[in-house]
Amino acid sequence: MVQELTRPTSLRRGAAPDTAFAFLDGEFLPVRDAKVSVLSHAFNYGTGVFEGIRAYWNAQDEQLYALHLKEHYLRLHRSCRIMRIGLPYTADDLVGITLELLRKCNYREDAYIRPIAYKSSPVIGVRLHDLEDSFTVFAVPFGTYIDIDRGISCSVSSWRRTDDNAIPARSKITGAYVNAALAKTEAQEAGFDEAIVLTQDGHVSEGNPDLHSQDRRGQRHPDRDTPG
Repeated sequence: MVQELTRPTSLRRGAAPDTAFAFLDGEFLPVRDAKVSVLSHAFNYGTGVFEGIRAYWNAQDEQLYALHLKEHYLRLHRSCRIMRIGLPYTADDLVGITLELLRKCNYREDAYIRPIAYKSSPVIGVRLHDLEDSFTVFAVPFGTYIDIDRGISCSVSSWRRTDDNAIPARSKITGAYVNAALAKTEAQEAGFDEAIVLTQDGHVSEGNPDLHSQDRRGQRHPDRDTPG
């Protein structure tokens, strides 16, 4: 019999309860046991790629529905190719792993799924070659990102979006998101909800938490590789 996982009332937004699970290097583990070394290359240099996937709880169906899993994992594969990360799972494999993870976590509320493929060698030295690769995915309870019912206040950030020929924005590279973090904190410390980020030539690129859609081969895909 599967016991429903409970969410502590004191759980910080974006955190996972200790009773949740993660998938790390080929096995499901309690999230409290899923550890990465401080010497990990990705921890020191941001050499990882990720996706942010939403899953929505439907109380009437008593079912958690994940949004566009395969499309997200196809993009993760594209990001891995750019960062020379070997990912031993197909997109369909990753969909299956994620569904099993959600079953194990057994959340009865909206959730956020975070898969990460990364350079895991415990070594110092800037490069992408001659390094080991790893993969993990976990999920956390996560409600509405922003309360849109009251409207959103935005500022134009003084930070510009990183050029694609410097750090490729078409890939969701972990280290590149310091750009978004700088813009987000600047906006909120100035009293705004979110930041609007411009390209180097002054065109609107994106809102800080947003994923814009683009048409690729006749289908809509969430992506960040073109200005919105």
